[in-house]
Amino acid sequence: MNAQGLTTESAELVLTDVEAIVTLAPAVKQVAPQIIGVMQLSRQGRSLQVNVTGTSKGIVYVRNLQLRQGRFFDRLEQQQNAQVIVLGSEISRKLFPRSSPLGKSVQVDNLTFQVIGIMQPKGAFMGVNYDDTAYVPITTMAARLTGKRSPHGIPIDYLELSAIDKNNVRAAAFQTTNILTRRHGKKDFTVFANKSFQDLMAQITASLSILLASIAGISLLVGGIGIMNIMLVSVTERTQEIGLRKAIGASEGAILSQFLIEAIILSIAGGVVGMGVGVSGAVIVGIFTPLQPSVPLGALILATGVSGSIGIIFGVAPARQAAKLDPIAALRGT
Repeated sequence: MNAQGLTTESAELVLTDVEAIVTLAPAVKQVAPQIIGVMQLSRQGRSLQVNVTGTSKGIVYVRNLQLRQGRFFDRLEQQQNAQVIVLGSEISRKLFPRSSPLGKSVQVDNLTFQVIGIMQPKGAFMGVNYDDTAYVPITTMAARLTGKRSPHGIPIDYLELSAIDKNNVRAAAFQTTNILTRRHGKKDFTVFANKSFQDLMAQITASLSILLASIAGISLLVGGIGIMNIMLVSVTERTQEIGLRKAIGASEGAILSQFLIEAIILSIAGGVVGMGVGVSGAVIVGIFTPLQPSVPLGALILATGVSGSIGIIFGVAPARQAAKLDPIAALRGT
């Protein structure tokens, strides 16, 4: 669902309502009528119970879906009640584990459908797993799969709409409400503006971001203190080494640089271990769930830079302490 989403539900909605909204509501950009059913998809002995959605091409825009292969069905196929189907990525993987499904056939409740497209992985939203959903033309769904009929046209479960932009969500909801009320003679439907829900989700996300940033900051502080303590112990244990280096001519700057470099290496090594754990976790999530997390190269570079910066910041005090040691006292080990 995109940021301009609306949902309309009613037991009385019919497909001709969609045409009226498209024609008469200038604030509405796309409309996706839907009939939902749980059906059996099968092929060569493999069988799945999946969500099958009868809809139009508008659902691609309303839900921000993307095709991985092939295409979505068009208006002509919808008018012809064509038996074509677009598979979610999870369905495709299970029914066609070793080959491309494009152009091949699957059985939907004992009717043969031709696969014309595969969706990109999308994951789940509000309890609906889009990767485990198949899409067929809404007319085909009504005429051949569900058998739904109505004196007023093809009955549909609900509509999803998107406004032309985020500033027109309220206008789109108002126009849709007026059009449907006039057509039905009463308000026998409910319009949900998903923008309010998404605003709430944005606030929750912002709060979580602040919380995670705070946790990360505390972790960096604790890690930096740990590095500083390790380096202080190192300075204490290597007092004679430092004294010897200064006795043979090493400058304070050279000693300072040596311990700063050691602190940076120690910090970056810890950062690399942490990045390795994070990347491994992302790979595991990608293998065992419908989600497809990615790890941008820029994020790894930034994490490496932050790790090095922590080494510099918290390594300065031990390095200065080493650089300021008196060579005679250091050689005595005192």
